[in-house]
Amino acid sequence: MSLGEHTSESAPFFSDDSEAEGQDERGTGDGVAQQTQEESASGVSRVRALLTVFTLCYINLLNYMDRFTVAGVLPDIEQYFGIDDSKSGLLQTVFICSYMFLAPVFGYLGDRYNRKIIMSFGITFWSLVTLASSYTPKEHFWALLLTRGLVGVGEASYSTIAPTIIADLYVKGKRTNMLSIFYFAIPFGSGLGYIVGSQVGNLAQDWHWALRVTPGLGLIAVVLLLLVVKEPKRGAIEVRPEHQLHQTSWLKDLQALSKNYSFVLSTFGFTAVAFVTGSLALWAPTFLFRAAVFNGERAPCVEGNCASSDSLIFGAITCVSGVLGVASGVQVSRQLRKRTARADPLVCAAGLLLSAPFLYMAIVFAQDSTIATYVFIFLGETFLSMNWAIVADILLYVVVPTRRSTAEALQIVISHLLGDAGSPYLIGVVSDSLRKTDSFLWQFRSLQLSLLLCAFVAVVGGAFFLATALYIEQDRNRAENYVPIDDEPIVVPKSGRSTRVPVSSVLI
Repeated sequence: MSLGEHTSESAPFFSDDSEAEGQDERGTGDGVAQQTQEESASGVSRVRALLTVFTLCYINLLNYMDRFTVAGVLPDIEQYFGIDDSKSGLLQTVFICSYMFLAPVFGYLGDRYNRKIIMSFGITFWSLVTLASSYTPKEHFWALLLTRGLVGVGEASYSTIAPTIIADLYVKGKRTNMLSIFYFAIPFGSGLGYIVGSQVGNLAQDWHWALRVTPGLGLIAVVLLLLVVKEPKRGAIEVRPEHQLHQTSWLKDLQALSKNYSFVLSTFGFTAVAFVTGSLALWAPTFLFRAAVFNGERAPCVEGNCASSDSLIFGAITCVSGVLGVASGVQVSRQLRKRTARADPLVCAAGLLLSAPFLYMAIVFAQDSTIATYVFIFLGETFLSMNWAIVADILLYVVVPTRRSTAEALQIVISHLLGDAGSPYLIGVVSDSLRKTDSFLWQFRSLQLSLLLCAFVAVVGGAFFLATALYIEQDRNRAENYVPIDDEPIVVPKSGRSTRVPVSSVLI
């Protein structure tokens, strides 16, 4: 079935603006009535919903800004603690591991309890822990590792839940647009993390101050969250009157998600994205700094504030390429959806497959031309960023509303477990093993060779998204027309008491 064949009654989770307009042919009055019904169903007014999205976007920006501040001052941290590449990679790995393992817990809670309260607690916690990490003394590198791990606890409570709130506020093309705004914050916030971290550390002549910026902004985020965001009703905006969604057990949710091939394959594709972005996020500024030292353009790091200019440039590239990538990915997908219902996974696959050669050339050309390296990094990151909003929307329209937080959490676990939880540490270990001497030549060459792994992983991820395209239509239709059956219970009066029986055993 093509997208154009969906009727207004089927309430497609993801459609472009032309489709939404086509459904209003019955008259303006019906369109206004439908819009009013959507707003009342969610329990949130149009203005409050818009303010909610912008608040969540600000917090998401802060989330990624905090996550990559450390990467912006990594050469300074290496020099301060006297650590090698493998230990440097642990800074990102311990954060991702705690973030990853706690995501299912918050996914379970987010599907069942007040999401605003859960997020408020998480943001407060991560802000306080980040502030505490800025006071780590030179003799206690383990303390920095511990606090970075605890930061992941707070961030897990937000990332698993925020997209589901947007999904409960908007449907169709509006949801696509709002998710695009939300996911603009990922590359933009990451880039700001490099920029703010390196420049604040440079101005203060102390990298510790780079970690003291986001905690204050985090407290502002909590205030905005409590005052602006209103908890919407789960799935009410897209459930048809004859269908009522019921909570099922966590094991049943996992069983259903494991049989959702679009969800599983797109998750593995996104794992490749996480592997590549995790590697580049931590190591790219350090790699660029070592390339400049190798080419004689920079002096070796001996007194701190080593990679401030490299982190600044890479942060700016990340911001611009990320915004362009997310925007172009959504627009290309929107146009391609007019021709095929498989547009979303195809665009994701194209983004990864196109990014691979540019990332390869960026790594190889670093020894010859700094300008060429920056150009290729820009192109590679632009194509890599094309899938951020699209992957999120794929999950939301192939999974029923009562399982979305669990699905978000499961995707986070898998993509981080096999992706960026180990990739920064893996790159560091491979770099250390390839280094024959401690010369500037081998510091650069070993890291260069280890980063080439990113191009290969990007190709593998593209293959997973191509496989997703084979199942996307049937899984989407199944989610849109979902009716609770099998062992999902309803209450039936019997002898004056309520008895739980399977739906399949009752004739209605």
